[in-house]
Amino acid sequence: MVTISSAEKALKDLYLGVVSDQLNMNINPFYAKIKKTTSDVWGKNIVKVVSCGLNGGIGAGTETGNLPTPVGNTYAQLRLSLKNLYGTIEISDKAIRASENSAGAFVNLLNAEMEGLLKASKFNFGRMLFGDGKGKLATTATYSGNTDRSYIKVDSVRNLMEGMVIDVYNTSNNTLVASGLRIILIDRNTKILKVTGTLPESVISSGNYLTLQSSKDLELTGLGAIFQSTGIIYGVDRGENKWLVPYLRTSAGSISSGMIQTAIDSIDERAGSQADIIISSYDVRRFYLDYLSLTRSNIDYMNLDGGFKAISYSGIPMVADRFVEDGTMYILNSDDFKLHQLCDWRWLEGENGKILMQKAGSPTYTATLVKYADLMCDKPIGQAKISGITAAA
Repeated sequence: MVTISSAEKALKDLYLGVVSDQLNMNINPFYAKIKKTTSDVWGKNIVKVVSCGLNGGIGAGTETGNLPTPVGNTYAQLRLSLKNLYGTIEISDKAIRASENSAGAFVNLLNAEMEGLLKASKFNFGRMLFGDGKGKLATTATYSGNTDRSYIKVDSVRNLMEGMVIDVYNTSNNTLVASGLRIILIDRNTKILKVTGTLPESVISSGNYLTLQSSKDLELTGLGAIFQSTGIIYGVDRGENKWLVPYLRTSAGSISSGMIQTAIDSIDERAGSQADIIISSYDVRRFYLDYLSLTRSNIDYMNLDGGFKAISYSGIPMVADRFVEDGTMYILNSDDFKLHQLCDWRWLEGENGKILMQKAGSPTYTATLVKYADLMCDKPIGQAKISGITAAA
């Protein structure tokens, strides 16, 4: 007979390992290459000491002259707070009781819930990898046809999906103007969302921005935070530490092998960094394939861990990702990135180790996956970003 206890046992013993592997290896090829580690985690923070530059105690001299003055490495301390990452499933008491005499029906119920959790988690964690930690999904735009006031027009739907629950903030003062809006429809051609409820003018006006529910300023420190030339990152000022500034090329123009190779050579020359993955937007991948066709070059393909496929550029896998902004390419050395975590994915446990807990005032049970982690790059100077890429001339 299926009971709450047997449901908890299945979630702990059968599903946790599978879900953890899926979330660690199948979000995208870049995330699969990043090492997950518990090192440098101190309490609620990540504190990592890294060396920058070279040891200064090297020199040449005469046969009887003085030896080089010993000058040790230069160190910097990088610091981040662990982010709290959650994924929740919900099962009704009625559904459990309806399947209590059928193990097959109960397995189907759990499978459906876990597949939904995996789909949502892969989408959002994949999105966070390219964000800056602030959680901004899109910016609102004026929509004159919003007669029933349940629609929001945005500048981009790249980070949005039906079913997401979003908050809306005022751009000028970052105040919350609406929360808990569920997206029920997305017109990807017109970039118009339909959400639950009737919205006030302050929500649908131009210039507001959307975030995932309760997630503003709480997401992973992704590539969007790393690929900036000024400001503070990991508690260190880029202005006084230029090794924290990556290679940035804007308004790049027509795609070519020379453009890509220049970036690869630059990070090698500046930081001794060996690129091992290239990630582009979908349009840039199309531009590159067209360029290879125009130049009558062979197209080589590679199989990557996690079941991913990639185009080969001089032996470096090139993949496209939906969360990369149009006209953009990242050239990265994944060895310089670490996902520092307090632990791998775990079920949130209540009293007596229970993971299925009744929702207050509701005949439903919830279970929550949790991970405390953040992403850190200890050599930003060894990474490259090219933007403003257009089709081959």
